[in-house]
Amino acid sequence: MKKVTTYTLLILCSLLFIAPLFWAVTTALKSQQELYLFPPKWFPSVWRFSNFAEAWSIQPFNLFMKNTLIVTLLSTLGQLVSCTLVAYGFARFQFKGRDGLFLIVLATMMIPWEVTMIPQYMEFNYLGWINTLKPLIVPSWFGSAYFIFLLRQFIMTLPKELDEAATIDGAGRMTVLLRIIVPLMGPSLILVAVFHMMSCWNDYLGPLIFLNDQTKYTLTLGLSQFKGMHGVDMQSIMAITCLISIPPLAVFFFAQRYIVGGIATTGIKG
Repeated sequence: MKKVTTYTLLILCSLLFIAPLFWAVTTALKSQQELYLFPPKWFPSVWRFSNFAEAWSIQPFNLFMKNTLIVTLLSTLGQLVSCTLVAYGFARFQFKGRDGLFLIVLATMMIPWEVTMIPQYMEFNYLGWINTLKPLIVPSWFGSAYFIFLLRQFIMTLPKELDEAATIDGAGRMTVLLRIIVPLMGPSLILVAVFHMMSCWNDYLGPLIFLNDQTKYTLTLGLSQFKGMHGVDMQSIMAITCLISIPPLAVFFFAQRYIVGGIATTGIKG
């Protein structure tokens, strides 16, 4: 009886999350006349799959997709490289003030992005980067406090004897990092990559602030173009929303076992 109750509650909770996605998909497949019927229809009378192609062609979404891929891939690469190097330094190097500096890094997580976006805009404007993709890419190459903390905690679970054995064989610090530490960090690196990719893919406020030219828009900004002076094109919004939701859902689906492993791993098994 206990299991029945547990599974019933889980199913009901899952329906709360599935219902909005189901409504978005069915709305994207409806005709224009069925969108505002009351009471609403859960299923369209005719499944109009052509709505997806029509909505995609209204705006230059191929260009928006290209810009989004450039920003997502380059910023994710920068996040992995910078966070790995900084986390390795905090976990393995002994220097004066290391713990205090690490606390300062952690303290930056308490500063909301809304506080720093005006100084960042002024800085990027001074550098001439406004209306380019650089403000969305370059900051990722300086690391994220949360990901640095996550990777540092993982590296600290690895025995230092691995480093010492490699050092005795003549390996330098970078060799130890690239040949020993990084291969063992696979699940944690995938976790960082997936989290950052999903955040970057869905980012709206950053592109809205730093981009002015439509040729530089990302998918989220392109989606917002359906809300204009002539009302809201709900059918196109739902169609594009469903399409741009596919990549992050696919990435999360195929990487979920690595994500669980990256979160749950507390050391290496002998």
